[in-house]
Amino acid sequence: MSLNLRIFIAYFFIVVVASIVFLNVFMSELKPGVRQSSEVSLVDTSNILAELVAPEFNDNPDQLPNFASAVERFLHRAYQADIFSINKKSSAIRVYITDEKGIIRFDSSGRDIGADYSQWNDVYLTLRGKYGARSTKSDPDDELSTVMHVAAPIKSGNEIVGVLTVAKPNFSVQPFIDMAYKKIIERGLLLVIASLAIALTISFLLTRSIRKLVQYADNISHGKKVSIPNVHETELANLASSIDNMRIELEGKDYVEKYVYALTHELKSPVSAIKGASEILNPLMSEKDQNKFIGNIQLEVHRIDDMINRLLSLVTVEKQEALTEVERLDLIVVIEQVIQTKASQLVKLGIVVEQNTPQELFVYGDIFLLSHALDNLLQNAIDFSAKNSSITVTVIISEQIKITIEDQGCGIPEYALAKIFDRFYSLARPSSRKKSTGLGLCFVKQIAELHEGTIQLENNQGLGVKASLILPLLK
Repeated sequence: MSLNLRIFIAYFFIVVVASIVFLNVFMSELKPGVRQSSEVSLVDTSNILAELVAPEFNDNPDQLPNFASAVERFLHRAYQADIFSINKKSSAIRVYITDEKGIIRFDSSGRDIGADYSQWNDVYLTLRGKYGARSTKSDPDDELSTVMHVAAPIKSGNEIVGVLTVAKPNFSVQPFIDMAYKKIIERGLLLVIASLAIALTISFLLTRSIRKLVQYADNISHGKKVSIPNVHETELANLASSIDNMRIELEGKDYVEKYVYALTHELKSPVSAIKGASEILNPLMSEKDQNKFIGNIQLEVHRIDDMINRLLSLVTVEKQEALTEVERLDLIVVIEQVIQTKASQLVKLGIVVEQNTPQELFVYGDIFLLSHALDNLLQNAIDFSAKNSSITVTVIISEQIKITIEDQGCGIPEYALAKIFDRFYSLARPSSRKKSTGLGLCFVKQIAELHEGTIQLENNQGLGVKASLILPLLK
């Protein structure tokens, strides 16, 4: 399971569990809260009714014509009350009054007049000067049949002479509870969906930097030149820096080892030639032989010097992770300048360079490095071309820029195609049968990669070699 998925599942699980716990607690408190609010209003209602009925009750508790008539009119009153989209049309309140012994003297429902309610908590507690209330099921098997009873004392002076109780079924507030439940469930689902989106976002953001580091490590393992990724998390930034330092250390050791081995191998031949010539050379030799061996020594010295200079240039380019001198330049001008530097050599060999290029083509790059890359490719084409032949330089623009240099030489042997970009690997020139330093194409490859491009060499179907330097379009 990926880290991204693990973070997503963990975050989503925590949010969902927390939401469920919160909603359960909230919803478990919702019903009692609504009923408590209803009880508060019943307390006010019972007390004001107790004050209103007190004068009439004190005169004659069995005859309450004014109060009874008012309650009757109230119970038959039709409402047009829209309360949070719930329409209330009538009242379900019951009012009953007991005397100081707990015997019902008035009942708005008319069913329990004369009944003894002295042991019910609402009457019992109120007669003793306490707050009297109870909640009783009208149907023992129905949880929703509970009726809340709230009582208030009827006084004559400071003496409690009766109790007025207002009873209200809890089902009258159930629509509000159900509506609240519905809204809570809807909002809860929205919260879960939002949590899902947030979890995806957070897991993506948390693992984005890790993905950058993975990509960075993969690129390093494939030998690509990449810059250290920019990550914002301190710990991951330190990890990226440590990976980069490790890469530099490992590359440095490997780099030195490979180059010391390769350079030693390549220097053996010219050093052996110089050593042999110097051992044979002596003052008694003829001037012609002396000049021959001195010429051999100078040639091998020049070869060593050229190899070292090219190697230093290649080392400089290989150690670069990105271009440092970038400018907007006309690639066609660069190509023409490179061809111009070879003019005398081309005339001497009778080689004609044909150009199939646009009038101008602007790119971003290092003009010095691009000139060297094109110079190496053109020089290779010249070295392997026959006298009085032609070289074609073509620029094709599509999704990328493709610069091809085609010669009419002998081509590349099949066995050499896989090694042509290796350091110090070189083929003998047809004219001199001598090899170059074997660093030119490796140098071109490094320059192409620094420009986010590639270099390709392939044999033409007819004759010669086609070298293609591919560069990205101007962005």
